[in-house]
Amino acid sequence: MNAGCPVTYTLEIIGGKWKSVILYHLTSGTKRFNEIHRLVPRITTRILTLQLRELERDGVIKRKVYPEVPPKVEYTLSEFGTTLNPIVFALKKWGDENQPENYYC
Repeated sequence: MNAGCPVTYTLEIIGGKWKSVILYHLTSGTKRFNEIHRLVPRITTRILTLQLRELERDGVIKRKVYPEVPPKVEYTLSEFGTTLNPIVFALKKWGDENQPENYYC
């Protein structure tokens, strides 16, 4: 087995510009779509939708739709998704320690 394969698998699940950021915000609990969008203002609606779909497809998050008008949709980490918390928190810690003061989020 290729020694880099587990890293490749991990990055396929959480790689990209926004997935880790979305996961970080979900560590504090369930969020609605617009709530996530407000927390990650630089992401477009289209990309947020795609990233959430991929995370759901991979079993990292759960999507719950309430039968209301207008529809209410909530996202939360799955049990599998919570296993990524140490990685997400390590990314945050590294950023806290190394982010330049003038960096714009």
